[in-house]
Amino acid sequence: MPQPVVLITGAAGGLGSALAKRFVEGNWRVVATDHNKAGLHELSKQVAVDTCLQCDLRTTSSCKELVSRTLAHCGRLDALVNAAGVWREGPVESFSEEDFDLVMDVNLKAPFFMCAAAVPHLRETRGCIVNISSDAGHQGNQNAAAYCASKGGLTLLTKTLALDLAPDGVRVNCVSPGDIATPMLDQQAERYGEGNPKAYKKALLALYPQGRSARFIRPEEVAELVWFLCQPHAEAISGANLAIDFGLSAGK
Repeated sequence: MPQPVVLITGAAGGLGSALAKRFVEGNWRVVATDHNKAGLHELSKQVAVDTCLQCDLRTTSSCKELVSRTLAHCGRLDALVNAAGVWREGPVESFSEEDFDLVMDVNLKAPFFMCAAAVPHLRETRGCIVNISSDAGHQGNQNAAAYCASKGGLTLLTKTLALDLAPDGVRVNCVSPGDIATPMLDQQAERYGEGNPKAYKKALLALYPQGRSARFIRPEEVAELVWFLCQPHAEAISGANLAIDFGLSAGK
């Protein structure tokens, strides 16, 4: 039985790196892609991925080329994990078109066309897709209309693809984390914390039901859930939107 192959987008980020590490530990071949060349170089020094491919996924041609390069290098594709994502916030009346396009291109358009390019090959292996959505993909987050729209679209894209591909034995799920303790969250707090990133993060934690014991999710925790969904023993799980957010989205 050949080693299974996973293609991970956003692999140079905090979550993407944790995903790559978990799949390597599980004896999968990992194709890691990101637009950040330096980040991919650092990942390759820390994790024994099969190959790193720099790519900007905001065009359909780039998505097709990436999948083709993966097949050329590994000969097969068993799982696609769409983990690339960006955060922008701000009131809708002053939100720039540039930021809107960036959020939609990275968070929704890229996963859509990555799935489109990967599906023919996943049919051959009866593989799976895991999309990284968000608690903002099934509930509103104040001051984050574009982000919520992108992740809500990704969640429903997941469900639709699960129905479309079920006859072919291809499973599609999404994982919806709350805030993850990654450099992306640090950058978010620095950018939007109005000079006080600690207060910004404290305000986020105040939304969690754990009260004083609230903490941010570790990337390794999310990676473990994604890993589980890609295993043969999870074959009954498809079309699911699995929250991993300490109950943040459970209600008030």
